[in-house]
Amino acid sequence: MQWWPRREPALSLASTDVPRPRSAPSDVGERRVPERRPAVAERLVRGAVRRIDPRSTDDCADAVAPLSNERIRSALDRMDVRYLTDGDGAVMAMWERHAVLIAIEGPQDEILMMRARPHATVPMDWADRAYRAVNEWNHSRRFAKAYVGDPTDRGQLPIYAEVQMPLRAGVHAALLGELLDCGITVSQGFVEWLHNEGGLL
Repeated sequence: MQWWPRREPALSLASTDVPRPRSAPSDVGERRVPERRPAVAERLVRGAVRRIDPRSTDDCADAVAPLSNERIRSALDRMDVRYLTDGDGAVMAMWERHAVLIAIEGPQDEILMMRARPHATVPMDWADRAYRAVNEWNHSRRFAKAYVGDPTDRGQLPIYAEVQMPLRAGVHAALLGELLDCGITVSQGFVEWLHNEGGLL
């Protein structure tokens, strides 16, 4: 088993065109008022929000661009987060008690995935305790799902916290940085909770 389990490609997140219901005019002579475009769409039409080439190194704060490993690494550099990369471009950031894998998944490379794993593992005879702990976290916390992983080769149970965000429409540099910062902060809080209140590690 791999230390970081990889998921098989899931169903596509491609949107389906669902026609919006139109209200009928109150009388025959009434003129239909055209629907107003959302504010974001208007800004895109007017060009206030620019879409940039994903190969470009220009990562302006007001530009919406596709998710990419290069943009993730640039955001982490701005946050002064040290990391390693693998052959697929995924990022591994390490801390004293845990590591966080940051990768792009999905059929269209549109999902930002952050998966935290404490270095410490749980013995098999603590399985019930581990499941109760992660269930308590999932029940009482707003962000990051937690779960017990498959047993390792040494018969230990790893614990994970994971966040996945679909970004098929693209993302601002500022928002990407905020999402990464949030995932990293929550993972640190999760590991601290496991070592203290959770009483698991």
